[in-house]
Amino acid sequence: MTVFDLRNIRVRSGEEHREAVEVAIAPIELGGERYVAVPETVPAELSVTRASTGIVLGLQLSVRLHGPCVRCLEEARAPLAVDTSEFVADGRPGDAPFDEDLDSQYVEEGILDLAGWARDAIAEAVPATLLCRPDCAGLCPHCGTDLNEGSCDCAEDPPDPRWDALRDYLA
Repeated sequence: MTVFDLRNIRVRSGEEHREAVEVAIAPIELGGERYVAVPETVPAELSVTRASTGIVLGLQLSVRLHGPCVRCLEEARAPLAVDTSEFVADGRPGDAPFDEDLDSQYVEEGILDLAGWARDAIAEAVPATLLCRPDCAGLCPHCGTDLNEGSCDCAEDPPDPRWDALRDYLA
């Protein structure tokens, strides 16, 4: 787990501290499939900016995610650029005013969970359909033949009779 101690950063209101960090990215499971970052540890840039009521954290990194294609299950690679930010309020639950929604879930007692934050940001950046190539034809739903390598001998499904009235109307 990659963490960063925010207690050592001294910035005044309006000032920013930038630092290059290495972040270990744990495998991500999406839709029951496992995706891994290559390489597992990626360089990132962390920024800490003091605001009047807390600190603003920024994280920028680039990663290549490897895993199965959603259509044919072959190896898919997705280059992702992540640029995310979090706000950490100065107040604590006993102090007023405090809004729990303004407190980052990645910071606890001045320690930033960089690995968890980066992993969640990467998961949000993954495209809805991760494909091995843009024109992936997928697998035959009947016999499982990879349609990228050629067609199969499966017969076409008969048309659904519930659409007959529409077909007659359009004919």
